Amino acid sequence: EEEKKEGLIEFYDSFKDMFEFFCKNTTIHGTIRLVCSDSNRMKTAFWTLLLLASFGMLYWQFGLMFSQYWAYPVVLTMSMHSEPKMFPAITICNLDPYRFELVSEHLVQLDHMAEESIAFLYGINISASLFHMNEKNIHVKDLSSIGNLSRSSFKLSQNFSLLRMSDHNNRSGKKHSSVGFRLCNATGGNCFYKTYSSGMDAILEWYRFHYMNIMSQLPVIINISDHEEQIEDMVYSCQYDGEPCRPGDYVHFHHPVFGSCYTFNSKGTDSFWTATKPGIPYGLSLILRAEQKDHIPLLSTVAGVKVMIHNHNQTPFLEHEGFDIRPGIATTIGIQQDEVNRLGGNYGKCTTNGNDVNVKLLYNNSYTLQVLSEWLAEAPAYSDGCGYYYYPLPPGAEYCDYNKQPAWGHCFYQLYNRLRNHHLNCFDQCPKPCRESLYKVSAGTAKWPSVKSQDWIRQALRHQNGYNSTSNRKDIAKVTIFYQQLNYQSVNESPLLSENLLLSSMGSQWSLWFGSSVLSVVEMFELLIDTVVLSLLFCYQRFRSKKTLKVAHSPTIPS
Repeated sequence: EEEKKEGLIEFYDSFKDMFEFFCKNTTIHGTIRLVCSDSNRMKTAFWTLLLLASFGMLYWQFGLMFSQYWAYPVVLTMSMHSEPKMFPAITICNLDPYRFELVSEHLVQLDHMAEESIAFLYGINISASLFHMNEKNIHVKDLSSIGNLSRSSFKLSQNFSLLRMSDHNNRSGKKHSSVGFRLCNATGGNCFYKTYSSGMDAILEWYRFHYMNIMSQLPVIINISDHEEQIEDMVYSCQYDGEPCRPGDYVHFHHPVFGSCYTFNSKGTDSFWTATKPGIPYGLSLILRAEQKDHIPLLSTVAGVKVMIHNHNQTPFLEHEGFDIRPGIATTIGIQQDEVNRLGGNYGKCTTNGNDVNVKLLYNNSYTLQVLSEWLAEAPAYSDGCGYYYYPLPPGAEYCDYNKQPAWGHCFYQLYNRLRNHHLNCFDQCPKPCRESLYKVSAGTAKWPSVKSQDWIRQALRHQNGYNSTSNRKDIAKVTIFYQQLNYQSVNESPLLSENLLLSSMGSQWSLWFGSSVLSVVEMFELLIDTVVLSLLFCYQRFRSKKTLKVAHSPTIPS
């Protein structure tokens, strides 16, 4: 019998012929057993069930793969790099805020209130000279047209007096006292006490609350850089990589609590600050004046210098980060940089530059998670029409003043408590940066200058920098910041299951259950197309045969 050959277009006589041809010629394993065992129904049933079970297991595995792929899991890969890199931005502050002449009268009144509060709480009579010794009011240029704000309508509120409250401890049976002040809403209701177990913390927070209201009287724009105090008054010596620092290597700003601040290498674009070697001799070395002038002593009880290491074009949030340098101490700070790169998109929520964040940025710097503080600063502005003096003003707002907005403190501290207790959705609104540099810090200290060297060091500073010390206490400090290694660790997110890996896994499963390839899938599609075509042909033939039969049985009409 002549063997039937496959043509360009196959027209099978029946579905059985088509199925037998497919089973005999396909590359899918096991299908030929359905044809070879057609005389044995038991074997045919066995191989049919086996093939159907294999199909079921295959598509079950496919379902698991796709569910895992659509979950968009990530895997962290760590790599080490070694190359010259830019030195980080360094911010230093003298922890001695200015006592502005424009609000000096109110600050004196606040000091007297603090004296009375301390005497009421602890029975200690503190001389006024403690608050006003070495007092020097700061005059800011170009503000003569504003006049003396001390004579304005602003008045210190007496509604926030410090109180001592006692509470009973049920477990120990002892009574514990706390110190705080009361805050109420605009109608005088919904009051709560902002309390602290430490009276020192309560006094500092109470003083800062009044201080922010006083400082809100200053104009929004004050050119602090025009003040006569220059960097030489704080930094006696500055060297980087053995070379003296240049006048354009720093920017100056004033912090309402941490005082006069300078940021070195703030932009990170000058090749002068490129680190090519690790080690102490190649870092930033500073000799700083760490004397506290006691302009406003109740804002901070720390004497020394505040130092913060951060990224370029980043606002230094000194109230959240940084560390203090002790006077009379040489501090060496070694830094190690790590980089984190996040995928974003379907693989996680992150932002490249903060433009896609719903919270409006108040700082014209690079995006960081400290934007939560900006959101905290902006939230009272929406409720009371004012902003906290710590932060830049939102558009159309003014600084909070309890003479104009009596309930802003009630709003602010309640909001702060909710933020601290994680009752706000700030982290949902403020995603992490997609690219982030982190700095690990390790520090060591030693007494400086030594007893035998302090005389000639002070003489050298006196002749070169006009240094003059009238106190026996240590009032200078040395800080050296350097890269411990130029190696840095990069942590990168990558998809756990990419498109290529998904296809590879699907091919592996297909090969496992059927021992076939992609071409076998094409054969199955071919079988499906042949089935559809053959069905259409059979339907067409049936329709034609019915029509022919109808014409044959039609009656003959005589002429």
